[in-house]
Amino acid sequence: MKTWKSIGTAIMATTLLAMVNAGCAAKQVEVRDTWTDSANRSATAASRAETAASRAEAAAARMEAAAQKVENVAGKYNSTLDKSLNK
Repeated sequence: MKTWKSIGTAIMATTLLAMVNAGCAAKQVEVRDTWTDSANRSATAASRAETAASRAEAAAARMEAAAQKVENVAGKYNSTLDKSLNK
């Protein structure tokens, strides 16, 4: 009699586990992909930052060239002024 009782308990436990497993499997939440959009946005932002940095470097190079021209003109003016004052 004890054997039949253990077999019955095992069958009922297996049935209960199967029902719980089926219930949990049906209620699984869909996993959404939240990282792809953020990764694309950060890649776009990095690309824009690189473009802005290259523009800033180009502007700095132009400013250096303009400053060099001003120094050259000032040097020529000083040498001309020195020549006229020494006469």
